[in-house]
Amino acid sequence: MLLCVTANHKTASFEMLERLSRTPDDVAPNLLRLAPCVQGAVVVSTCNRFEAYVEVDEPVTAAGAVGVEAVLEAIEQSAGIPAEELDGAYAVHSGRRVAEHLFAVASGLESVVSGEGEIAGQVRRALTSARKHGTTSPELERLFQRASQAQRKVKNVTALGRAGRSLVRLALELADSRIADWSAERVLLVGTGSYAAVTLATLRERGATNISVYSPSGRAELFAKKHDITAVAEADYAHVATASSLLITCTTATEPVLGRAQLQGPTGSAAAGCPMGLQTSQLVIDLGMPRNVDPDIATLEGVALLDLETIRLHAPLEELQATDAARTVVREAADTFHVVGAQQSVTPSVVAFRTHILSLMEAEIERARARGDEGGKVEQAMRHLAGVLTHTPTTRAHELAAQGRGDEFAAALQTLYGITAEAAADAPAAESA
Repeated sequence: MLLCVTANHKTASFEMLERLSRTPDDVAPNLLRLAPCVQGAVVVSTCNRFEAYVEVDEPVTAAGAVGVEAVLEAIEQSAGIPAEELDGAYAVHSGRRVAEHLFAVASGLESVVSGEGEIAGQVRRALTSARKHGTTSPELERLFQRASQAQRKVKNVTALGRAGRSLVRLALELADSRIADWSAERVLLVGTGSYAAVTLATLRERGATNISVYSPSGRAELFAKKHDITAVAEADYAHVATASSLLITCTTATEPVLGRAQLQGPTGSAAAGCPMGLQTSQLVIDLGMPRNVDPDIATLEGVALLDLETIRLHAPLEELQATDAARTVVREAADTFHVVGAQQSVTPSVVAFRTHILSLMEAEIERARARGDEGGKVEQAMRHLAGVLTHTPTTRAHELAAQGRGDEFAAALQTLYGITAEAAADAPAAESA
């Protein structure tokens, strides 16, 4: 059984999401260690959501409850967040609802800004991480691969990608009311990851040209050279920050990288030691999760802070037509995922049935040969009859599976013939020829 435990911007506070975003990579391994019934786990962790996708061994009584309990315990062990603090901050999806939820997430339908494109890559990286740590399972592999396929179809056949905007674009659109001429802005970009590259490209689209970059991890020179901007050294960080009119942070640092110490200068005076002069009006955009910026800077005179929580509150209404079309694609993909999975689940029973019928047929053919079956007419007739006898039950098995009733076929098989899929799997190869 598939299970999803999700804490996102719809269910949890910004503070809780910030704490969950610091969760180490050992949540999934801990899950498998804590609950033997957990067959696999993939964790998707972004700035606006934490989701654990789990495959639970169905025969376990109350498997869903056991799975959720294991997720909460793994979070507590990895992130130090007690289960009681998560009460009311998460939702649980199970069964066929899991696929529809993940497909919607991967397509950007559940993002702060509907249609944002970054989440697709984050979902793919979650699967890669699970593979690296050995926590995935065949069904979770199938789930996440189909999620990527659904996302690509949404992108190709709907207008959601054009209707939705990334957080970077939305943040800069909100900044438009304060910026008359983007080319006149002195911009400091703090961070050098993939999100920083997206931010830089978006800034240039709006006309910004005077852009510097600082990296808390020391990668500013390489990033600046690649993108033809100015690198800021550690010793100059506070001076450049003080002189910049627009500062955008987007690092993965777990502690704030911008605060009063940088914006007031090294001696505590806003203009102290700043060779480029004091910037009396500054806009700081914090795209980091956890926060890259100390919220206290918002109390500084002339400084305005725009963080993810504020951006979320200003997210535009979804363009309903594009969203509806995308959700139709997602539902259809989820239905197909469920049907294929159900058919695969009934396959062992179908194989057991056909193996049983064919073994009876082979025995009768051998007896006919012993009696002198001239020309193989009896054998030909028997093989035709076996095909007729297995066709309708096989078709019916797949129909029942699509309705979620595959277990009825397995039960009928055992009642009528006294055989099980497990017994057929253990049978010698010659018996299923």
